[in-house]
Amino acid sequence: MENTDRTKRIAKNSLTLYARMLVAMFIGFYISRLILNELGVEDYGIYGVVGGLVGMFSVLNMSMSNTTIRFITVALGKGDLDDLKRVFGTALSIHVLLGLLVVLLAEPVGLWFLYHKMQIPEARMDAATWVFHCTLVTVFFSIINVPYNAMIGAYERMGIYAFFSLVDLFLRLGVVLSLPFFAMDKLKLYAILLLGVQVLMQFIYWQYCFRHFKESRTGLVWDRKHVKEMSSFAGWSLFGDSSAMMFSQGINVLLNIFFGPALNAARSIAVQAQQVVNRFVGSFQAATTPQLMKSCAAKDYGYMHKLIYAGSKFSFFFFLLIALPVFFEAHQLLVWWLKIVPEHTVMFLRIILLISLVECLANPLITSAKATGKIRKYQSVLGTFLLMIVPVAYVFLKLGFPPYTVFVVHLVMVCIGHYIRVVLIKPMIHLSGREYINQVILKVLIVLLLTPVFPALIYLNLDESVWRFLGVGLAVLITTPVLIWLFGVNPNEKALIVEQVKRFLPRGG
Repeated sequence: MENTDRTKRIAKNSLTLYARMLVAMFIGFYISRLILNELGVEDYGIYGVVGGLVGMFSVLNMSMSNTTIRFITVALGKGDLDDLKRVFGTALSIHVLLGLLVVLLAEPVGLWFLYHKMQIPEARMDAATWVFHCTLVTVFFSIINVPYNAMIGAYERMGIYAFFSLVDLFLRLGVVLSLPFFAMDKLKLYAILLLGVQVLMQFIYWQYCFRHFKESRTGLVWDRKHVKEMSSFAGWSLFGDSSAMMFSQGINVLLNIFFGPALNAARSIAVQAQQVVNRFVGSFQAATTPQLMKSCAAKDYGYMHKLIYAGSKFSFFFFLLIALPVFFEAHQLLVWWLKIVPEHTVMFLRIILLISLVECLANPLITSAKATGKIRKYQSVLGTFLLMIVPVAYVFLKLGFPPYTVFVVHLVMVCIGHYIRVVLIKPMIHLSGREYINQVILKVLIVLLLTPVFPALIYLNLDESVWRFLGVGLAVLITTPVLIWLFGVNPNEKALIVEQVKRFLPRGG
């Protein structure tokens, strides 16, 4: 009964986040179209690459964010209120120091790299510097907001999370709509206004947590025991997170060095489109993460394994359902969305969608590994392997291969990396490799091979038009759920799906 209640809570939270995501998706597409038209391709590319440069320095925050979420959720799962207060206060102290450290490191190093290594037109260097400084301050506020975000997630207040996310999105829409009414440089203004949005959202998160979670009123705490535990965990998490950040931003820098800002704009657009599709998966994964953490803390490995199998498969299937029409009709969608489609964007987007499919399978395993707290071997081996993406891609570009080659290299190495991930995680959570293959890998492969058949027939036999787009979308919408039901889910999962569907059907009598 307890597991059933937890599963129902996951379903409820998932639906809440999906509703939020649908609104965010349409607004996000609209914002991207407006900002590309307002800034132009060159300035849009400059904002993306300079923002990414600052993001490289915020990698410390990524590791501490994962650490904070893990320790707060585990403390809550154990039911120890005093320990939860100490964890939160210690995390807040660490994040304040971390934010200051990132600013102190990024200012001299980042500016040197911006002026001496990046390909920025001389006439736009002043605007790029403004973007750098504003983005850096924005990152500082996002760093100190992490413990408050983690508290909302640990308590599974997904409705509040969804509401605050939409407030943030509407504020960003307001920023874009206001740009034509000001005479100053639009790139500078955009960076300044986004900084204002971040400061306002920080204040909103603070106020909510102070009022609803008494643990968050603890203030700054320096508990040596928790500092040591969190630092050890964060140190190895940092290696893995920095690897991910470095190969992601490394790809962006390679495109800039070899091909200039226009290719950065193409990548930024492709990544934004992929991120919108990813939100479908993120909603489900955000709902399952607290339960994975709490199950691990309680050593309930049986339920944890079921969550991993279901989370991996349904993340993959949800993404496939949305990504497949985007994959086939990428050019048509980009034309509708942007009007101006930078060269190579379609190919970039298609390969990035394939990479994301593999990452859908990875995320529940990554969460499970971090829940154990024993991540040294996992992060060192996998992080080192994934770091090789950038030098391998560099070699191919140096040999004269086309720009999309960097994403092909990324895709191949992510696939190999997932095999390494499963091998490393098996002993950490007592996972059966054979059962994982039978319950997850074989099922998603069968669905993946069969699902594109009918949409591909329509795509290949019709010219680009609204009718072809509708035909491809309808074929995916009809065939994908049927194939998932036949080949993708087990009897227990089918029973749960039927139960959830019945809840939304009108009752007879």
